Amino acid sequence: MRTVSVTVFGLAFWSMLFLLSAATEAQQSKSPRIGYLTSSSSRSSHADQAFRQGLRDLGYIDGKNIIVDYRYADGKMDQLPKLAAELVEAKVDIIVSSGAPPVIRAAQQASRDIPIVMRGTVVNPVDAGFVRSLAKPGGNITGLTDLDTDLHPKRLELLTEVVSRLLRVAFLWSQPQQ
Repeated sequence: MRTVSVTVFGLAFWSMLFLLSAATEAQQSKSPRIGYLTSSSSRSSHADQAFRQGLRDLGYIDGKNIIVDYRYADGKMDQLPKLAAELVEAKVDIIVSSGAPPVIRAAQQASRDIPIVMRGTVVNPVDAGFVRSLAKPGGNITGLTDLDTDLHPKRLELLTEVVSRLLRVAFLWSQPQQ
């Protein structure tokens, strides 16, 4: 699981760096400023650690050549709009949001101009209204989705072929709040 989150963050971070390149070209004298918005309360979560490690691996040190403004809602979803607005007021160059739909929505409602990178949402970003289409998202939101529910029947089919004596399969799924 940790490897997956590191990989997901690596991909999301590359997207973020691409978006930041325009801002850094125009503003060479100032360090890029990243807004980090999440509904969680822990700076020590695997996702947060992977994010920080991804920055370090690419040579970005918070406070030296990049500034990261962290905003944690501590599980209080009603605080997300206020926290997103704080990031906009701080004039961040980009907002990285956790994959929870309320977090992405708060960032989307706070700004239509600042690029937003959603990290691994498990909802369909088109159905949720975050992007126009997967092929041409439009707007200011990009990132990754764990949207692979269409593959579940195929995975089950492959599993039954590989494990011929398989009689039962349990599948646990946690549907995030919308």
